[in-house]
Amino acid sequence: MTQQRMTRREFVRDTAAGAAALAAGLSLVRVGNADAADTSKILNYNPDMEYRLCGKTGWMVSAVCLGGHWKRIVQIIGGQGIGDYGGNIARPDFQKNRYEVVTRCIERGINYIDACTHDETQAYSQALKGRRDKMYLGWSWYENESRRADRRTPEALVPTLEEGMRQAKEEYVDLWRITCNVDGSRAPDGKYVMTHTPAESEGIAAALDKAKKSGKARKTGVSSHDRVWLSYMIEKFPDQIDAVVTPYTAKTKVLEKDSFFDIVRKCNCGFFGIKPFASGSAFKGDSSPNSPQREEDDRIARLAIRYILCNPAITAPIPGMISVQQVDNVALAVKERRELDKQEKAELDRAMDRAWANLPGHYQWLKEWEYV
Repeated sequence: MTQQRMTRREFVRDTAAGAAALAAGLSLVRVGNADAADTSKILNYNPDMEYRLCGKTGWMVSAVCLGGHWKRIVQIIGGQGIGDYGGNIARPDFQKNRYEVVTRCIERGINYIDACTHDETQAYSQALKGRRDKMYLGWSWYENESRRADRRTPEALVPTLEEGMRQAKEEYVDLWRITCNVDGSRAPDGKYVMTHTPAESEGIAAALDKAKKSGKARKTGVSSHDRVWLSYMIEKFPDQIDAVVTPYTAKTKVLEKDSFFDIVRKCNCGFFGIKPFASGSAFKGDSSPNSPQREEDDRIARLAIRYILCNPAITAPIPGMISVQQVDNVALAVKERRELDKQEKAELDRAMDRAWANLPGHYQWLKEWEYV
């Protein structure tokens, strides 16, 4: 593609290509097995990266992707927090860092970025300028989406998408995945109450449908921590829920019976896993380049990625990476032997036990994702 941005004709062409890949049964391209699929249909293909079918989207997505958050980035560029963490995303050193990290992702064959805040959508749109065709862009402006009670209808949600796109100078987004309420609850009689009512859920799905039909969003989905509600949405609105974004850590285990992934597989839904390192709690160091724990933390990160990718229902974990070195490290994990041996499993178990013990109060909910 010679133009910076995708035209509507190219949009239709690439969507059709994705559907053809799905129909052909293309599901996984492993390192060293490039002949198993027509790699010309894989966005930003690199033979050293593994690619997985992202459910009914038809996209072949890199087995590890770039999450939107950039926590601890001050350890790389200095100064104060950035964006939602207290700083200014217009800082030249911040923009340079994001450009370099995205560049290395492209070089390593990573082809999806997940942005879920206003600052993230604006920062990554800027970092992708001139190379938008190299990455699928997942999009959410969570501050103005369905965690707000007045943002659960098409009339409220679609203008939020349009305004964010206008500010970022985007003509389309690849995956609009509305950020929704987090957890369900229990009624006095013990009955489970989903995080959104059926009426609210209908409104959210209708907004996704409108954006998809207008061409503003190529594919659509939702993000929540409520597995009951996510299961409801995946089954109730199969044409609107192409993918979900939700937690999956290196301590998560798939239930043998009545697993959430039974629904994911049955409905051919894409799955992006946030918080693979339990928001950094698995690490001993502070992520600075000169941290004395860097080598050990890098090894833990690779073990975590390998463990998570043993679940074939997962499209990709999406760690927020703050340096070129971290991109190189997760790309290396994809190339390493997948199954953990006894010693590696014990090392990862120790790290995740430490993570569970060190989780800050506002991340205690991650413990609800140990068995899914």
